Amino acid sequence: MTLDSSKYPLLALVDQPQQLRQLPQQKLNDFSAELRGYLLDSVSQSSGHLASGLGTVELTVALHYVYNTPIDRLVWDVGHQAYPHKILTGRKSQMHTIRQKDGLHPFPYRDESEFDTFSVGHSSTSISAALAMAIAAEKEGKNRKTVAVIGDGAMTAGMAFEAMNHAGDVKSDMLVILNDNEMSISENVGALNNHFARILSGSFYTNIREGGKKLLSGVPPVKELASKMEEHLKGMVIPGTFFEELGFNYIGPIDGHDVNMLVDTLRNMRNLKGPQLLHVKTQKGKGYQPAEADPIGYHGVPKFDPSVHSLPKSKPSAPTFSKVFGDWLCDMAEQDKRLMAITPAMREGSGMVRFSKEYPSQYFDVAIAEQHAVTLGAGFACEGLNPVVAIYSSFLQRAYDQLIHDVALQNLPVLFAIDRAGIVGADGETHQGAYDLSFMRCVPNLVIMTPSDLNECRQMLYTGHVLDKPAAVRYPRGSAGSAEIESTMTKLEVGKANTVRDGQKLAILNFGTLLENAHHAAEQLDATLVDMRFVKPLDTSLLETLAGTHSHFITLEDNAIAGGAGSAVSEFFAANKITHPVMHLGIPDEFIKHGTQTEMHSEMGLDSEGILSSAQKWLEN
Repeated sequence: MTLDSSKYPLLALVDQPQQLRQLPQQKLNDFSAELRGYLLDSVSQSSGHLASGLGTVELTVALHYVYNTPIDRLVWDVGHQAYPHKILTGRKSQMHTIRQKDGLHPFPYRDESEFDTFSVGHSSTSISAALAMAIAAEKEGKNRKTVAVIGDGAMTAGMAFEAMNHAGDVKSDMLVILNDNEMSISENVGALNNHFARILSGSFYTNIREGGKKLLSGVPPVKELASKMEEHLKGMVIPGTFFEELGFNYIGPIDGHDVNMLVDTLRNMRNLKGPQLLHVKTQKGKGYQPAEADPIGYHGVPKFDPSVHSLPKSKPSAPTFSKVFGDWLCDMAEQDKRLMAITPAMREGSGMVRFSKEYPSQYFDVAIAEQHAVTLGAGFACEGLNPVVAIYSSFLQRAYDQLIHDVALQNLPVLFAIDRAGIVGADGETHQGAYDLSFMRCVPNLVIMTPSDLNECRQMLYTGHVLDKPAAVRYPRGSAGSAEIESTMTKLEVGKANTVRDGQKLAILNFGTLLENAHHAAEQLDATLVDMRFVKPLDTSLLETLAGTHSHFITLEDNAIAGGAGSAVSEFFAANKITHPVMHLGIPDEFIKHGTQTEMHSEMGLDSEGILSSAQKWLEN
């Protein structure tokens, strides 16, 4: 995207933060307005995350203006809000490629820029990483500064508080910025708080506080009294007592869209000793009215015309797996008053909006706390309730211990509805659901199902829900298959595969939604095609039968080949001395970058032509 210097005269002067720091401070308001306009223009042409970035324009400008990045370390949490950061750090001309194959990475990414100090995609990692960098800076003795920017949503994860607890203990010099754009942690934003923030971050207050501590250090009772007085005085006007208890000096809240206030406060805080927390209030979608009014709708956007003030309506398409899950959840809750649905802050993405409104007493959004979500489900199951944990594949990785220790070990009937399994598309490496089959398959007591189409997904969800043991149904983003969705819910026979096509010599064993892609190869090669449906338990009876009538096998899955469903087939063959050659098709042993699902499946040879080509070459050799 070519930058129009007549429209963005100040932004045209800045390709790197050091050029930003050459601007006079009185120009930063105008610069921020240009940056916000360019962000809106670029994302509307490329698609991507919008509302979060619009809300962090002034904060990003102030941080790069005050801190000597990249020598000073700036760590972004999650990364949805880091688009302005990318624009200011040498990537503004590439913004039109973001989230597209071979384009800019959707989140901060170390291999992309020296300004991206930590590769992210999952929330609540910034404080831990920044603390390590702060400790390293102290060891180097170069007075390098460290800042972590974390959103109020990400602050709900236990990992953030674990890191803060440690930081308060080791007392390294670091700044945590709490970007509060949604939760009402405090309503006290205004002139008084801005003035108070200046006082608390300035040298006068800091010198009095530190000097007082030294003066009273030899008089323990007086020192303790002074400390309590300070705590109570600050607690009366600042909602930061909790952070103070963790060992952080709390300052704020301040207006995150007043760039001069931010610069003044950050300058004061840059040289403070020990762990600091700056509470900044921002507004998602700031500066673009439709995004301000609907920050969720404008969180991730397709290409659109900003002048129209509405996002384009999506073309009618087949229902998605997320919608099938949401509809099933409501239908099941109508029959089962003991159903309890749990999500770790993924209500919209997991298709649970309707359920949350129709069954609010059975709906639990636990915020970004995947570990808690799983153990909450385990606790419900202990009390005879029927929990359903809706969770993305890549987020379930965070609750692996709870899956094993709290659910499977106790053989509790918790149903895991695992969305975004397999290749997810534009979010790339951090969000690919490539590993769930591999890490779940080794867990005892767990039934694992891989639907090939939407109707099979509905029936498997019902099957897992009525089983008296842990069960998982994993399905991808989007849609698959053309089967009609049956309103009737039928329990499937556990461990029973479905033969789709009878052929000779070669048997293709499909796990999941690549079934239609395999049809073409099966027809061209006159191969038997089986929808295996269950990864655990396998249909071993069918495998033994096929081993007696076929000489070659291909397994197919949208999961890592290593340890995946295909590995389960080979393990069964080896244990039963079946020596037929087996080829595994799936996700290779590498992190898969961003691109559309179609592009990535084609690149990995998991589309219909790729499957046929791989099969032909393998059979020829």
